[in-house]
This record gives sequence, C-alpha cells and structure tokens, in this order.
Amino acid sequence: MESLRRRPHQRLSRAVVKTLGYRLFMVCITVAVAFLVVDDVGAALSIGLVTNLLKTGTYFVYERAWDHVDWGV
Repeated sequence: MESLRRRPHQRLSRAVVKTLGYRLFMVCITVAVAFLVVDDVGAALSIGLVTNLLKTGTYFVYERAWDHVDWGV
C-alpha cells in the first residue's frame, strides 16, 4: 500500500489541462455521432455536452487515481 501514498508524477495543472483537452476532443466526436443518429443539431449538442460534462469529472478522478500507482512506471 506504500505506492498509494507517494506524491503524484504530474502536477495538478497538467492533469487538468490534459483532462479538458481530451474532453473537448470527445465532445466533438460525441456531437458528430449523436447528430448522425438523431439528425437534430440541438439534440446532438445537448447529448454531447451533458455526457461529456459527466465524463470529464470521472476521467479526472480516474487519471489522478492512476497517478498514485507505481505499477508499470
């Protein structure tokens, strides 16, 4: 359990920028796929924004948790 107590490999600001950049990319993909399915720009934007807001938070937590694991580093 000692590997879970050490300091993170990257700064918090780096993790935030990585998270936001990745999610912006994913919003574009989600909106495009949603538009192909529903054929409605408003609905596609709603789907893309809501799902990606939720995913942004979960990805950030996941990324920070893995930053405390020594395995494979």
